[in-house]
Amino acid sequence: MNEVLQAFGSTRVLGLEQIACALLASFVLSAAIAYIYRWTYQGLSYSRSFVHTLILAAIVTTILIIAIGNNLARGLGILGTLAIVRFRTPIRDPRDIIFLFACLAIGIACGASVFHVAILGALFFCGVALFLHWSPFASLRVYEGLLHFTLPATVENGQEKMLDVMKKYCSSIVLVAMREATQGECLEYSYQVRLIDPTYQVELLNEVIQTKHVSDAHLLMHRATVEI
Repeated sequence: MNEVLQAFGSTRVLGLEQIACALLASFVLSAAIAYIYRWTYQGLSYSRSFVHTLILAAIVTTILIIAIGNNLARGLGILGTLAIVRFRTPIRDPRDIIFLFACLAIGIACGASVFHVAILGALFFCGVALFLHWSPFASLRVYEGLLHFTLPATVENGQEKMLDVMKKYCSSIVLVAMREATQGECLEYSYQVRLIDPTYQVELLNEVIQTKHVSDAHLLMHRATVEI
């Protein structure tokens, strides 16, 4: 009975020094995680406000945990209050969500005054994030591109000659599209090619351009690790 009353009764209030120490540790550790996120970011649409959100979310979480303490009634009250709030901002990259969760975890640990868990957890998280950023782990290096060129319809064996040229530099050749142009006088070809080596881009395009009767040749490379 006493344990139940203690859970729903008054909780121990932290001193000003303890509160300041918890908030400062939460800020420093979340700022370190935010810096690692900014340093290792490889997307196309960088958001400065999201980096600020990482730090502020950790501080807010620290304040909530300090306010709750070991009081179950306060925890249930704050849980009910937060359930009313609807966060409708979409987060496209799952990696962003993990960094946000990491800052929330740091805030919880600092608010609970478990500083050794917060410090070691932040250091280990940042170390793993840097390792994944620098190492080739889970990277997909496929040098694929779209080769487009035009040939006169009257040229004999024009497509076969171009295939011979592409086979010198490509490990995979797939015809994506072929259509008539200039009222049937020419044929436009589009091939999806996979280069044997990324340095073959210039050589392949130059040989295609120098091939007789070929016009409007261009090579569009794309990276498999970038989402648009």
